[in-house]
Amino acid sequence: MNLNNHLWLSAPNDLTLLRDDVHVWRMNLDLPESQLRDLVTTLSSDELVRAERFYFQQHRERFIAGRGMLRNILGRYLGIKPSQVRFDYQQRGKPVLADAFIDSGLAFNLSHSQGLGLCGVSCDRQIGVDLEYIRPMDDIEALAKRFFLPREYELLRSLPLNQQQEVFFRYWTCKEAYLKATGDGISQLEQIEVSLTPTESAKLLTSEEWSLQELVPVTNYAAAIAIAGLGWHLKCWEFR
Repeated sequence: MNLNNHLWLSAPNDLTLLRDDVHVWRMNLDLPESQLRDLVTTLSSDELVRAERFYFQQHRERFIAGRGMLRNILGRYLGIKPSQVRFDYQQRGKPVLADAFIDSGLAFNLSHSQGLGLCGVSCDRQIGVDLEYIRPMDDIEALAKRFFLPREYELLRSLPLNQQQEVFFRYWTCKEAYLKATGDGISQLEQIEVSLTPTESAKLLTSEEWSLQELVPVTNYAAAIAIAGLGWHLKCWEFR
């Protein structure tokens, strides 16, 4: 199986998002100080307050980078300056565009892990994105037993230890992407059914009205996007 079959390209200057397009942006969150200074000037006062709450400087800088790049990306689609983008927040804290931009139909979702971020953007379609750094964990089987369905858990248990970590994070990102798209919380993770194997891409069995796509943005990362509906076209951009 080769999940990493998408080229991450530089976006064109005349960026357009058609109704059947889904764009995913890959973002490096570990930026030089000069770029961070430029991005921080685009943030709102509440975002600056949130940034200051991070205890570690690295986490603070990654938050600034992620929100600054998100504003740049959305500003390109909306034809406005990054600082003019306005957000509202749903019940679980998920950011959405403010009502002033509702006519655009623009939907987005953001995920980050370590120094990498992914931003998914669509038009008139709900979208969820999840990204995880594949790392050693001592309690993978216990977590899988708690949050996965029995057949998913048994598949993971049947694998050699060196494959269990990757498959665990593939399951996790697929389920989490769907829950982020629908707005449901992680407490429903065990209700989402996904079919995958070490050699086959994931399929979402919970609903025929949603699509699921796995991505490998870089080595040792798992990622997935969930999109409402079928028949959409994926383009992968590198934020520069």
